[in-house]
Amino acid sequence: MTRTCEHCTGAMPIMARAHAKTCSPRCRKALSRAKARNPLPEELRTRDRWIRRDAKKVPLTSAGMAASSTNSRTWSTYAEASSSSAGVGLGFVLSDVDDIVCLDLDHCLNPLTGRLAPWAAAIVRDAGATYVEVSPSGDGLHIWGRADVRHGRKIRRPDGTAVEIYGTGRYIAMTGRRHGNTPSALGNLSAVVAALTP
Repeated sequence: MTRTCEHCTGAMPIMARAHAKTCSPRCRKALSRAKARNPLPEELRTRDRWIRRDAKKVPLTSAGMAASSTNSRTWSTYAEASSSSAGVGLGFVLSDVDDIVCLDLDHCLNPLTGRLAPWAAAIVRDAGATYVEVSPSGDGLHIWGRADVRHGRKIRRPDGTAVEIYGTGRYIAMTGRRHGNTPSALGNLSAVVAALTP
């Protein structure tokens, strides 16, 4: 089987190492720059569970029709959804076919200073190396990762804020605005989910 470069899709050199992803230093640098521009994890971008959304977070198909978080016929590829002009942004659908989950932290980020509330900072710290992005509101976070979550939960905090945990039957509005230096990968959130849902 012929291996191809992840950047130019050309054939990999015969002498390329087994773990090499690009055919040359030039392609490696270009791929690195492309990933820096698009921080969304490959685990999300390669799944055909993308939709568009309107300003009120109503899900839309790439063609601008009504979409559903439970009807896979209304979802599309990342390329189709990101090139569509329907609505105002993207959304990713959580499904029971895998263990991808999202922790939605409301009203935890000061949009002017970028400082996190202490309770949210503790959750981000405990989540470890996983993709975190700023929510569309600008004052919340979406922590993406892997865990076994079959039923969504909303955990109210004493100060009125909430942590929502979803794994299936929902879509999450995506911004691509990475929080801090979080990696473009999905980490294991099982311990965090277990701590939040005793």
